[in-house]
Amino acid sequence: MAVPKKRTSASKTRMRRSHHALAKVNVITDAKTGEYRLSHHVCMTHGTYNGRKVITDNVNTNDNNNNP
Repeated sequence: MAVPKKRTSASKTRMRRSHHALAKVNVITDAKTGEYRLSHHVCMTHGTYNGRKVITDNVNTNDNNNNP
């Protein structure tokens, strides 16, 4: 059975785990609504990105008239 010959120090263990940290989430406040959102993402409440409307509102326009 394989066992370590020497004990691993706390410093070596921490240096090995130094890249395991989570990345910080880049959250900003939306200028129009004041809500939090991820940067470089569309505001889902208004469908805007960089001041432009990119997601249109889907309005149901009586599509049932075509059905017999």
